[in-house]
Amino acid sequence: MLVHGIAQQFEGPELLSLRLGAALRDGVRLASGMALQPDDVACAFYGDVFVEPGSRSGDLPPWDEHDVVDGLEADLLAAWWRRAAELDDGVSPPDEEGTRGPAGFAVSRLLLSRWVRGALNALSEVRFFQPVSKRMLVAELKQVRRYMDEPQVRRAARAAVGDQIGADTRVLVANSLGSVVAYETLCENPGWPVTDLVTVGSPLGLPVVFRRLSPLPVEGRGAWPGGVVRWTNVADPGDVVALVGSLASRFVSGPAGLVEDRTITNGVRMHDFQRYLTAPKTATAVAAGLQAAPA
Repeated sequence: MLVHGIAQQFEGPELLSLRLGAALRDGVRLASGMALQPDDVACAFYGDVFVEPGSRSGDLPPWDEHDVVDGLEADLLAAWWRRAAELDDGVSPPDEEGTRGPAGFAVSRLLLSRWVRGALNALSEVRFFQPVSKRMLVAELKQVRRYMDEPQVRRAARAAVGDQIGADTRVLVANSLGSVVAYETLCENPGWPVTDLVTVGSPLGLPVVFRRLSPLPVEGRGAWPGGVVRWTNVADPGDVVALVGSLASRFVSGPAGLVEDRTITNGVRMHDFQRYLTAPKTATAVAAGLQAAPA
C-alpha cells in the first residue's frame, strides 16, 4: 500500500493509484522480475483532510511571509533553509550576517515576517523548490503543522491509512509527511498484518518532527512501528525534506534489527514519490517484503 506526502489535496485515491501504482509496479518488475497487478497496490488518500468541506484547494488563501507562525512552521522553514544552504553554494545560510533565525520571534511579529521573507526568497532560488510558489511553500509548512498540532487532522489522516489496510496488506511504502502518518498509524495498530515499512523522502528524523511523534521518543529513541518486521528508509541526499537521511540511530531496533538506510539519486526531482518508487533500492525492499513468508 502507498501513502502519499504533502500537497496532494488536488488529487484523489484513484488518480494517485493510477500514477503511483504504475510507478511501483514498474520499479518492482524492473528490479526483481516480479509482476504486480493493479489490484495488488492500494493507495491511502488523506489530502482531503486539509481542505474545508465543500471547497477545493483552489480556495487556498494568498499566504505570504506574514502568515508563517512562530513555532513548528518557522522551525521547519529554518531547517529547510539550512539544508538548502548546505546543498547549494549560492544560498546563504540563515545564521549568516544579515539573516536571522526564528528563535525569539514570538516577541516580534515584524522581525519574524522579515526573516520568513528572506527564507522564502532564498528557497525560491533553490532548484528543489523552484517549481513551488512561495504561497504553496507556506501551505506545505501549514500542512505539516496542522498534522502535528491538530488532533482531528491527525486522527483523520491515520483513519485514511487504516481504511485501506486489508488482511493481505504486507508492505507500506510512504513518502514525506505520509511516512509520519504511516509510522504513527502502525505504532497504534501493532496487530496489523503489515510486515514491511518502506519510508522514502521521510522527515521522521528531523528534530522538529521527531520530538512531536506519537508515541513520544524515549531517551532520544523513537518506538519501533508496531508489528513491522523490516523497515527500510530510502533518501536522496539532495532531498531537502528528508533532512536526516539516516534513521537507524533514531529508532529502537525491531525483529530484524535496525532501520536499513539506503541512499539513491532522483536527479532534479529529488523528493518526487514516483522517482523513489521506480528506484531499484526502493523496489527491492518492496519485493523482499512481498516474497517473505507472512509473520
